[in-house]
Amino acid sequence: MEQKANNYFFKSFLTIVIAIGVFWGLKQVLPGRLFPESTAAIPGIVIDSLALDAMSADSLSISEGDSLVSDTLINRVKIETSDNSEGIGNLVNFYEKLYDLETSGKGKVRIAYFGDSMNDGDLIVQDIRSAYQNQYGGKGVGFVGITSLSASARYSVTHQFSKNWETQSFLNVKKPKRAFGVDGQVSFVPRGSQTWLKYTANDVANATLLYNPTLFYGSSSNHNASVNISFSKDSTVRYELITSKLLNTLKLSPSTKTLKATFEKADSIPFYGINFDDGSGVHVDNFSLRGNSGLPLSLFNKDLMNALDKVLNYDLIVLQYGTNVLGYGTTDYSWYESKMSGVVNHLQQCFPNASILIISTGDRAVKTNMEMQTDKAVEPLVKHQKLYAEGTHSGFINLYTLMGGYGSMVKWVQENPSLANKDYTHFNQKGAKKIGGLIYGELDKGYFEYKKLRESGRISARPKNSTQSDDL
Repeated sequence: MEQKANNYFFKSFLTIVIAIGVFWGLKQVLPGRLFPESTAAIPGIVIDSLALDAMSADSLSISEGDSLVSDTLINRVKIETSDNSEGIGNLVNFYEKLYDLETSGKGKVRIAYFGDSMNDGDLIVQDIRSAYQNQYGGKGVGFVGITSLSASARYSVTHQFSKNWETQSFLNVKKPKRAFGVDGQVSFVPRGSQTWLKYTANDVANATLLYNPTLFYGSSSNHNASVNISFSKDSTVRYELITSKLLNTLKLSPSTKTLKATFEKADSIPFYGINFDDGSGVHVDNFSLRGNSGLPLSLFNKDLMNALDKVLNYDLIVLQYGTNVLGYGTTDYSWYESKMSGVVNHLQQCFPNASILIISTGDRAVKTNMEMQTDKAVEPLVKHQKLYAEGTHSGFINLYTLMGGYGSMVKWVQENPSLANKDYTHFNQKGAKKIGGLIYGELDKGYFEYKKLRESGRISARPKNSTQSDDL
């Protein structure tokens, strides 16, 4: 009996030794990463159809009409701030508007912040907005679209809407029924139905009310449409919708805590969103869509964006993209650099008075050699994001190095309390708040250097642009 037990033990031990040997031998020839991401799909990590098209060899060149604009030194100065940013002097138009606001106490500055799932639910953006408004004044959450996939996750304003809205997004529709709005969407009321929107201000600093709610919508041959506005239990006002212009605006009510808009006979009218701001200080609009690579911004209609810009007066356009082009089996992002160069040039034509800031992808970790490590595609992508920022004379903030560089996402996940989710890609609320502070800090360093140049007389004020409107 004892001999049988010894034989069984020896055979078991020999089997384990052979298995370890086979595993070690295979480990030397198999790739370090057996799976491209993880065993489960990561929510929000998808890619838009334009990015998938651009990855093909037939579509790497910039499309006709997207050649880069000529370099003009008048809009640039040399400003060096830190190792985490470059070309900050390209933001001189934005800094001058901020300087005018700070020194005169009058006027307003507006920022459009375009992003993906990293900014879902107003993450990062709400903290940058708060920092600017605390420092320079301004109240309100800015422009909010008609519908949003992340409405339920947004705390800076409660956003509700009826389910019968027909919304087209530039993530999956290249030729919409009407031009996309500034949030990349256009929404329609179905024929013969009542369709509604409801917004409620929360107890958020500088946004405790819905300030001067103003509806933005497009032209139509429909002259029978109306909207009923309820902004208190006992107050309802009916407005006819005048649809004669390419872009129409309608002030819906005085500043209020809650607003509900019910649309009647409003089919065929393109609706874009409602703006909430108090008309002074700094305002920051969050235009984030999950899965956006940034390339769909090339689908903006220039005439509509020019009309919208005359009302909202954008001074800074921020592009925070990159997450959704990681993890597709490539480290060559020359195609992305080429296409995004065209996108930035198009935005310069859509918003001609605005400076443009590129924020790179942050760190992202994947399982390699049985441990979480920085995705090998991150640094090549950051390099090409920096290159298209340079080539388009945009400002550039390196979010990857700003958060700590190689291996930083692992540290952020393992922090106590954690600053990022266990998908090793997205920041949680605490991490987003820290990122917002870091980005604002880089911008503020640039502004500090700009003020020194301005007040020493080394750069002078530029003539005021007379084409913009202060209607809102």
